[in-house]
Amino acid sequence: MASEIKGSIKRTLEEQRIEFSNQPFLATPLSGLIIWTIIGCIGIFFSDFVAVWSIFIGTGSIVYLGLFLSKFTGENFLDKSKPKNEFDTLFLFSAAQAILVYSIAIPFFLIDYTSLPLSVGILTGLMWLPFSWIIKHWVGIFHALTRTISVVALWYLLPEYRFVAIPFTIVAIYIVTLIILYGRAKH
Repeated sequence: MASEIKGSIKRTLEEQRIEFSNQPFLATPLSGLIIWTIIGCIGIFFSDFVAVWSIFIGTGSIVYLGLFLSKFTGENFLDKSKPKNEFDTLFLFSAAQAILVYSIAIPFFLIDYTSLPLSVGILTGLMWLPFSWIIKHWVGIFHALTRTISVVALWYLLPEYRFVAIPFTIVAIYIVTLIILYGRAKH
């Protein structure tokens, strides 16, 4: 009997996608903006050695800061009373994919440490593509493409400023992304 009741209230994937899409999505990009701002400031004031560690530690901290900020944006990622949503799981798999691609960034970094802003800057932005598909909105495509093109261009154009120009460009892209997401949430 209990399993029949549980089965009868099961939501379709489309219902779950709509439910997922109705979130504001501000906590995680706000977290990325804060962390990449810190990384850029460290790039200005500290040695490349410290800047390298700020990228590794900072990008690894984005998810934790996002969890904290979600309490203030109304998203509350740790709310156990919310029904399970398959698209939350898909998004977590996308984030895990971005983490796994550090396996590309680290060997490249060991050959040329200045490659780190390039590789991590692009690889950690890849999760925006599936996000765009899930919510059926262009913001993720904008973020991923603009981020990739800008980071590659700056890596070649400003080799002496890779630890500053790339992080602050990512920050600028996050600002535009947050404005788009905020506007989307208001409609």
